[in-house]
Amino acid sequence: MAYVITQRCCNDASCVTECPVDCIRPTPDQPEFATAEMLYIDPDTCIDCGACVDACPVDAIFSEDDLLASLSRYREINAAYFQRHPLESNFDPLSTPTRPPKNLGTLRVAIVGAGPAACYAADELLRRSDVEVEMFDRLPTPWGLVRAGVAPDHAGTKGVAEMFESAFRRDTLQYYLNVEVGEHIDHQELLDHHHAVIYAVGASSDRSLDIPGEDLPGSHSATEFVAWYNGHPDFAEREFDLSGERAVIVGNGNVALDVARVLTGDPDELAKTDIADHALDALRRSNIREVVILGRRGPLQAAYSSPEFLALTHRKGVDVIVDPADVELDPHSRALLDDPNIEPSLRLKYELAQEYSTAQPDLSNKRIVFRYLTAPTAVHGTDAVTAIEFAHNELSEENGQLVATATDRTETLETGLVLRAIGYRGEPVAGLPFDERRGTVPSEHGRVIDAAEPVPGVYVSGWIKRGPRGVIGSNRIDAEETVEAVIADFMAGKLTAPTGDRAALRALLAQRQPDLVDRKGWKTIDQAEKTAGKAAGRPRVKFTTRADLLKAAKG
Repeated sequence: MAYVITQRCCNDASCVTECPVDCIRPTPDQPEFATAEMLYIDPDTCIDCGACVDACPVDAIFSEDDLLASLSRYREINAAYFQRHPLESNFDPLSTPTRPPKNLGTLRVAIVGAGPAACYAADELLRRSDVEVEMFDRLPTPWGLVRAGVAPDHAGTKGVAEMFESAFRRDTLQYYLNVEVGEHIDHQELLDHHHAVIYAVGASSDRSLDIPGEDLPGSHSATEFVAWYNGHPDFAEREFDLSGERAVIVGNGNVALDVARVLTGDPDELAKTDIADHALDALRRSNIREVVILGRRGPLQAAYSSPEFLALTHRKGVDVIVDPADVELDPHSRALLDDPNIEPSLRLKYELAQEYSTAQPDLSNKRIVFRYLTAPTAVHGTDAVTAIEFAHNELSEENGQLVATATDRTETLETGLVLRAIGYRGEPVAGLPFDERRGTVPSEHGRVIDAAEPVPGVYVSGWIKRGPRGVIGSNRIDAEETVEAVIADFMAGKLTAPTGDRAALRALLAQRQPDLVDRKGWKTIDQAEKTAGKAAGRPRVKFTTRADLLKAAKG
């Protein structure tokens, strides 16, 4: 018997160092780790010790004998990875992390942001040095996209927040929530009170289609829709037209699949999750029966991960529709598929598309329809969206790259709701350099770079550092690199000692932001939401307005 990693895998690699026989791949030091959809356990080497199960923060690892029917395919998915990448043991205990000597005193670090990137950075600091960490966020709640981005039907993925909660119990980390850097405190004041400032602010805006009609009522970013159904206080008052029978999502990454699942989900099942009450009420009244997902390239190049695509197989009352013509491959894609060294995850994507294309749909079911090789050209309507027009793409190879080019063949789909899910983009941070093309703060190993020189005491981690790619756990390795840079600079005497201490910082912020939410305030919010959830048979019932959150924080 062996253990098996499944769909929930967060890629933070906590399990890798816990395995006594080194049979989990890829490891963070391997090139393929950066693009891996998930991690895998070699069934021929696993000794069934269960150490990885205890280490996994999102409950993604199961004994193969305990796999539910919906997860049974992961036996072969894990095994297939090692057919492509035979296990070569390179077990070498990680070198002892750099720790500053005691005589340097306490390292004080401000972290701007409270999402996964910020939390992994804080956790790494707390484990490696005598440190005081202050975590700032403009919202009254921590956890960022874990709270406001992960789909409500992926409750296991949200378990990473419990790991952070456990790590942050001591007063060495203090919360300054409902505090906006740039309004209540500025960049220089953060530096005045800390040796270092780490910006982990994510990528808060979305990319646009740049086509006519994109701004019509009924056309939105998926970012807005996700924040709305997750109870983000900035989006609680938004309204989405669910009166039509069809919604169209532009883009076919995992966010698009999240949105499609929510739009076609059984409200009674969603009522068992932490979805926002206002969204649940709207979805109960929804008339949507079909969600069409438009992708720019073919099924082999789709942006979604194979685990998320596979998960659609087991949804009751929902058919997945793929046109058989869409699984016919261009010569380049066919050659890639025929390559015996193709990554198993790519092969699985195509095999799943084939399986969906031959399945017999039930006309009484809702539908998620995948359309490949499409390029939206216009959103139609006068006062609101009535249709979307798109061209059909052709794939060709140019200079070794696969290029999607629009043809003159177009198609129009009637719809009252268009959601674009074509990627996130970082926003400039006041006082820091910014790369407009990449949407990131320029950095080297986490050190912010301006005019080719490091900016003393200023660092980045997460999407604002590397761009919007990777999953929650990808931030762990990223944070380790940034924290290593902070500690190295502290030990080298490159960080300026703060002129203000913790008491001075708290007094300053208490004066400027009377509605500051600290650890006690967040705990009060958290407990109130969980208590309401317990009474309703749910994980929690979220407060979705800033006023209600602040009222709850005060008890």
